[in-house]
Amino acid sequence: MLLTSTIIARKNNAPALLLIHGMGSASTAWKTILGHLQEHFTIVMIDLPGHGKTPMDSSQLMDPQSLARAVIETMHSHDIDHFHVVGNSLGGWIALEMGAMKPEAIASITGLAPAGLWLAPYNARYPGTAVARILAISVGAIAPFALRFRWARKLGFKDVSPRWDCFSYETCLDAVRAIAKSAGYYPAWDAMLKKRFNGIIPPSVPVTVIFGDSDKTLPAPRSQERSLVPEHTRWIVFRECGHAPMWDFPEKVVEEILRTARQN
Repeated sequence: MLLTSTIIARKNNAPALLLIHGMGSASTAWKTILGHLQEHFTIVMIDLPGHGKTPMDSSQLMDPQSLARAVIETMHSHDIDHFHVVGNSLGGWIALEMGAMKPEAIASITGLAPAGLWLAPYNARYPGTAVARILAISVGAIAPFALRFRWARKLGFKDVSPRWDCFSYETCLDAVRAIAKSAGYYPAWDAMLKKRFNGIIPPSVPVTVIFGDSDKTLPAPRSQERSLVPEHTRWIVFRECGHAPMWDFPEKVVEEILRTARQN
């Protein structure tokens, strides 16, 4: 399955950088860092099946390895055979799978709060899984109005980050619209059950993992098992940061992406 993608090209044959969003999100999640990144890369943003502009295809397997194959196939369709990867949450897990599956294609990996690093795999959806999506669907029609108020942004994003009050109106609205429309949300979640990342990424692929110390979605130590990533991984923890580091500290995230990309 080819995924809907957006390419932001830069002159001078800049290296390609792929951005993979998380479960219930969309490529709009990357707006906070696009301006800085496009100074250095040709950027490719994809929408996973049932997310953003990619329709849900019932024949598409939604486990991270299968999604990694779909992403690689999509990149090949653009004649891009070697590229850097940045992924958030589920997108981070997919990035790791890509590094293990086809390391010759991956120039570097930066995982922002990557999923799949469980101490033990989940056997069922964890409590509260549906809350964010139900809330987003229920307020969908009034979201453009409601999110102009601080109380509404707090209700929707206080569990995402301790810095929720710094999020822009556009970031919040994009996030609410993305999860409300994500037909692939539950299929992706169910496809992660009883699994975790256990691939082997060779030292030829630089890897950086960034977590926030206030990540309530994938908290330490239950969801941040360092033994599952390769030994050469740079493991970084941002203070006062939640589950979407690119929203909390966009400039710091760009710095780490560039540092990782330049290791190759």
